[in-house]
Amino acid sequence: MLRAVSPPCLDSLFDLACRNGVDIRPTLLRVLTDLYVQKSAHSSAEATQYVELALGLIDTVDEATRATVAARLSVYRRAPAAVLRKLEKLGVLTGIDDTPSTALAEDLTASFFAADPQERCLILANLDVAADPLAARPTPASSETVQQLERAALTRNAMEFGRLLERALGIGHDLAGRIVSDSSGEPLVVASKALGVPDHVFQRIAMFLNPAIGQSVERVHRLAQLYDEVTPGAAARMVSIWHGESARQRTAHAPLYWDDEQRSARSLANPAPRRLARDRGGQSAKIRSGGR
Repeated sequence: MLRAVSPPCLDSLFDLACRNGVDIRPTLLRVLTDLYVQKSAHSSAEATQYVELALGLIDTVDEATRATVAARLSVYRRAPAAVLRKLEKLGVLTGIDDTPSTALAEDLTASFFAADPQERCLILANLDVAADPLAARPTPASSETVQQLERAALTRNAMEFGRLLERALGIGHDLAGRIVSDSSGEPLVVASKALGVPDHVFQRIAMFLNPAIGQSVERVHRLAQLYDEVTPGAAARMVSIWHGESARQRTAHAPLYWDDEQRSARSLANPAPRRLARDRGGQSAKIRSGGR
C-alpha cells in the first residue's frame, strides 16, 4: 500500500521537490490542496498533515500558486484556519471567485499527466488519503471486458483498447487516448486498477499495449510493483477526477444546438435555395449589364 506523506518527512519531500534543479513544490501544493478540498470531511490526523505540509510549502512557492490555493480554500467550508491566516497575512485572500468542481478536476488531471513517475506516485499516495471509503467506486469490469482489453493489448490495437476504456470507465475519448499513449504508464495503472484487472493480466497489458513501455523491462517491473501498491480507493478517486475533466470536455465541445452538426452537413451538401436565387439574380443582372 502506498504510504501518505507525513509531516516528519517534510524535509526529505523538499529535497525531492528540488532535485535536478526542477522545483515541483508549486505543483505539489496545488495537488495537495485540490485533494483536500474535494473531501467533505477530514480526520484530525489528515487535517494536521495538510496544515503542516501547506504551511511549509506556502512560503516557498510563487504568488500565482498562492492565489490558486487561496481560491480553492476560500470556497471550502472546512478550510484550516491556520492556512487561511497565513494566506491572509500574505495578502492573497481578497477578490477570490468561486471555482467550479470541473476546474478542480481539470487542474488535477493536468497536474497528474504533467508529473514525472515519482511525482505521480506522490499524487496517488495522497489520493489514497483523500479517498472516501463510502464513496461509490467504478464497477469492476466483467471477465469479458477484461478479456477484450487483454486481447486488444496483445494485438497492440491501441484504438480498440482506448474505446474499451472509454466505455468501461465512462471517460472522454481524448482522455482515454492520453491514458493509452502515455509512455510512463501510471495512468494505465490507475485505469486497470479501477476496473479490477487481475495483476497477471495487467502485466501482459503493460508489456504489449504501448511499445514505449513494453521495450523496457525495468519500466514494466516498476509498473507491476506500483499496480500492487495502488489501492482501489486511490484509483477510484482518480477516475472520479477524470470524470470531471471529461464532463468539462463534453461541455466545451458541445454544439450550441443539438442539430448544428447535421444542419452544417446539410448546408454543405445542399446550398440554401435563397442563396442560389440570389446568385442567379446577380448573374442575370451581370449579363444584362454586359458583365460590367
